[in-house]
Amino acid sequence: MTSFFMRTIKTFFIRTYGCQMNELDSEIMVGMLEKRGLTRIDDEEMADLIILNTCAIRDLAERKVLGKLGRFGKMKHHRPVIGVTGCMANAKKESLFQKVPMLDFVLGTNNIHELTTVLDEVLSEGKQVHRTDPRFEHELDYTIAKRDDPVKAFVSIIRGCDKFCTYCVVPYTRGPEVSRDPDSIIAECAQLAANGYKEITLLGQNVNSYGKDIPDAKCRFHDLLYRIDKLKGLQRVRFMTSHPVDITKELMEAIRDLPTLCEFVHFPIQCGSNRILRKMHRVYSKEEYLEKVAALREIVPGVALGTDIIVGFPTETDSEFEETMSILEKIEYDTAFIFAYSQRKGTPAMRWKDDIPEDVKQMRHQKCLELQNNITMKRMQSMLGQEVEVLVEEVSERDSSYVKGRTRTWKNVIFQGSANLVGTLQKVTIHSFSNQTAIGNCSSLAPSKPEEREEHKHAAHPLVIKS
Repeated sequence: MTSFFMRTIKTFFIRTYGCQMNELDSEIMVGMLEKRGLTRIDDEEMADLIILNTCAIRDLAERKVLGKLGRFGKMKHHRPVIGVTGCMANAKKESLFQKVPMLDFVLGTNNIHELTTVLDEVLSEGKQVHRTDPRFEHELDYTIAKRDDPVKAFVSIIRGCDKFCTYCVVPYTRGPEVSRDPDSIIAECAQLAANGYKEITLLGQNVNSYGKDIPDAKCRFHDLLYRIDKLKGLQRVRFMTSHPVDITKELMEAIRDLPTLCEFVHFPIQCGSNRILRKMHRVYSKEEYLEKVAALREIVPGVALGTDIIVGFPTETDSEFEETMSILEKIEYDTAFIFAYSQRKGTPAMRWKDDIPEDVKQMRHQKCLELQNNITMKRMQSMLGQEVEVLVEEVSERDSSYVKGRTRTWKNVIFQGSANLVGTLQKVTIHSFSNQTAIGNCSSLAPSKPEEREEHKHAAHPLVIKS
């Protein structure tokens, strides 16, 4: 197709920032563009079309995107068509054209279905185009997604969020919660299983809210999980992200009872102070949160927990920060994503003064990281000598005589093996670890070729820490 630059658009490049939902949206856009006849390339300097699929959760993410766009504007050998999609598109809308004059289109999270139409407008009319609807109303063709991973796949089940945490832009960039039709989800999961995918991760800003907005479907999140578990071929099912308020006893029992459902729950508390939780509009107390953690651990022995933590929220005192440290010590999360608070335009928290000095934020951030690192090492030590089930995901980039995968509880594991193990479940006995990666031996492993046996025997072992 000939553009207003009098050139043919043949190739495209997509860079993805942010969450798993953005990764899935990028996979869908890749499928749409390849169906249009374009070829995806890895060299952004040579692409005829460049799309940045953006995140707006943190200011740093936006600065990275703006910096990248600025560099694109200085490209001298050719002038690509440039588009911004994702949450930053919804947050900034057409104001992005003032910040980045060479930008050709802005496409919001709820308008991905319009990608090819928007491209046609840009190319035929030579004008800047933006589409940023506030609500997700047009179902996507998820089957068109071009997935690079042959083992694992993301499946969107609910878009948007109704929680309105005061620090978060998601309700404003992705709109209210919109659940996907359950039959459509089941059909996609069945097709993925038929195509050889072994693990799916159900995605949503709050997956636990699934089905609330479609009562006639009579399918809440735990109901959906029971239906997916019956599909032939799937070996593992995961989900993220959860809101503690919507983690129900029925969901806990599903994690316990369903063979495919992995024993890992991302269970974000954000902070340990009830006053700050109210200020964040998290709609639960620390005590209510701890009750749910206790119930989950009782119903699902050995369940692994992840969390998000924000330190330095406006007006957070030293003693309130210590309450967060106490939560980390008490619960001993398997994994934690810890951030220093930064203001986001368009959120209710912007009305409060960002009154915690940056050096105090960074000190609190570092203290939390150090505590969590100690907890993580303790968790890794507890794995030594254990036999764990690993879904092999890929050959190690560092050493091709090793393969990598994850346990049901989301632990990284590496062991000697060859590419023919990718996509299989293996029993691995853990003997050491390096940072947050467990290292083990697979007793059932029998290399298929004599030369592979000899190669594995003499392979250099990665840096490890043993008991």
